[in-house]
Amino acid sequence: MAPHGLRLVSLALLVAALAVFFLDSTAAQNCECSSDLCCSRWGYCGTGSEYCGTGCQEGPCDATPPTNPVVVSDIVTEAFFNGITNEVAPDCPGKNFYSRSVFLQALGSFPGFGTEGTEDDSKREIAAFFAHVTHETGSFCYIEEINGPSKDYCDEENTQYLCVPGKGYYGRGPLQLSWNFNYGPAGESIGFDGLGSPETVAEDPLVAFKTSLWFWMNNVHSRIVSGEGFGATIRAINGALECDGGNPATVTARVEYYTDYCNQLGVAPGDNLRC
Repeated sequence: MAPHGLRLVSLALLVAALAVFFLDSTAAQNCECSSDLCCSRWGYCGTGSEYCGTGCQEGPCDATPPTNPVVVSDIVTEAFFNGITNEVAPDCPGKNFYSRSVFLQALGSFPGFGTEGTEDDSKREIAAFFAHVTHETGSFCYIEEINGPSKDYCDEENTQYLCVPGKGYYGRGPLQLSWNFNYGPAGESIGFDGLGSPETVAEDPLVAFKTSLWFWMNNVHSRIVSGEGFGATIRAINGALECDGGNPATVTARVEYYTDYCNQLGVAPGDNLRC
């Protein structure tokens, strides 16, 4: 049997430990992270930009970058936008689907795009977005992923966003939104049935642009304003397939589009172009 004094010390330590536990639980709230970790937009605990950046719910979230006076429509001019779409044949499906006016309309729901960080950050972000869009859609030619219906993009382990039988979650829209775990939250945020009617992205150009901007702001935007470089945006979009030697040819294609658009916008592309 422990001495009486030792029992008192043990009891005091237990009370202190419980106090720390409850303080940490309170600080973390619904995410149940310790107080020194961020709860990401998806509800996972960790550190770094993916957890503490855009969409961070709790914990030591990164401060919002300062805004600047950039007006995106002044940079994404008719000449700039049409310079991309004019690269494709008149019979491309996206020729009469994508337009600058709808892009700007969709942009109204995402005011942080192209307006945070420095003015050069804004130009690099715009160049990066359109570089990826150009590559993903073949210069706004394609609305849906080539051979998309033959591919399985259902993550059955994701119980929050369950796949609907008979529906395909293959690439659609300017950034080729894919997977049920993207269609579900995109639909919730934008206001359409992403799981039940994923085809809406290929039928409504406003929804199409909004899904791409939604994905960008939640997964890619912070990479630009934090100065990680264009290579980090490739990793955020398709890193598992292209980065670390996965497909250097597609990485090169994306980089070439990006550097071309940076030149058009009069901004240096920066470092870390590849992933």
